[in-house]
Amino acid sequence: MKKMVSLLCSTLIMIFCANISFAVSKSSVLLQNWYDDLFFKDPTFNYESIRALGYAYTGGADLGEGISTLKAIKDSDINSWYQQWLATANRVENLAEKMEEQGDKVSAREAYFRASNYYRSAGFYMDAPKNQDKSIKTMKLSKKSFSKAIASLPYIKPVRIPYEKTTLPGYFIQSSKKNAPLLIVNTGFDGTAEELYFETGVAAHERDFNVLIFEGPGQGEVLRQQHLPFRYDWEHVVTPAIDFALTLPDIDKNKIALIGISMGGYLAARAAAFDNRIKACIVNGGIYDLSESLYKTLPPELIKLLKTDPAKFNEAIYADMKKNLTAQWYFDNAMWSFKVKTPAEVMLVMKKYTLKDVIEKIHCRMLVVDSEADTFFKGQPKHVYDLLNTKKTLLEFTRKETAQAHCQMGAMAISNEKILSWLNSVFSER
Repeated sequence: MKKMVSLLCSTLIMIFCANISFAVSKSSVLLQNWYDDLFFKDPTFNYESIRALGYAYTGGADLGEGISTLKAIKDSDINSWYQQWLATANRVENLAEKMEEQGDKVSAREAYFRASNYYRSAGFYMDAPKNQDKSIKTMKLSKKSFSKAIASLPYIKPVRIPYEKTTLPGYFIQSSKKNAPLLIVNTGFDGTAEELYFETGVAAHERDFNVLIFEGPGQGEVLRQQHLPFRYDWEHVVTPAIDFALTLPDIDKNKIALIGISMGGYLAARAAAFDNRIKACIVNGGIYDLSESLYKTLPPELIKLLKTDPAKFNEAIYADMKKNLTAQWYFDNAMWSFKVKTPAEVMLVMKKYTLKDVIEKIHCRMLVVDSEADTFFKGQPKHVYDLLNTKKTLLEFTRKETAQAHCQMGAMAISNEKILSWLNSVFSER
């Protein structure tokens, strides 16, 4: 049973933490990514390190600040991770405040942006019930720093998108061009709207797009303050976002694009099946069924246990969570964001997240993104591509480009260059 659970947990984490598995040869274990073992033995710590540092390209980090923080963190110790990133974020935030007091808006803005990303990183592993107050705290601090940063940028403003009986938080980045195309950016399992600015917003703005980035149910503030969990029928989230976007100035209503990142690859595709105002959709990566690879990897005995005795299944998972950081983070975050109480319920709710009955309804232009070492979704982007009955393109990022990781993390330059070049070419045809 212990071996089966360890296999399950190692597989689960690949859904959202990006390629921590290893390719086995006859005599050795081959590294999948250029950053493997770079800072830590723990693979998720390495991936989240690259995630934090990678935004240096768009102003979300500085290498010296980041690397010195990482060197102070104890391997696999989430409390150490939290404390060290929080200390760096506080120090940089204080620097920003001093610069602001001196009237140096540019320096203050740059420091506030970095502090925002560092606060996000600090709270990443704080998803267990006993730590959720820390997750909420760092989320608020990240948003506060980001708000201070954009206060001196007139083309970025915070927005509230009407949604059912509440609103969704986001930011509108206005193009300098009149009647410019609109790119709506959708994050996934554990991202935030502020992170999307560094990940996609900066690059899209530089290419004269209007950009709307936002958080929906299960994400960021909407989960932590409004207590709204994920929903599989994401069209009910994106359609209100488009309705709102069309009230904004200088939007080309005939050139609306949607990009979904990580789990957002499923969410965006689902939305595109129901709203024909979306003229182009990018899924990075392509996900046909969120649970498919997971269930294929589970040993038959464990699948049977999940069906026949969920209590014993939960007992086994909880035992492994005590010693397996990746399992601990994944299930804690999933139980919170899907609003379920047990690992067994996580396994069941994920089965709703499939394009099985809706993919034939997608009629807009599609870019399906694959990453060579994104092993959990292996085969799914191509499967999505093959089933699409519309104009479509399959884009694979490779090891040769050092862009093989999940969502091309650590390779934001080439990722945005290729993806946004495709989008520019699509809208140039119209």
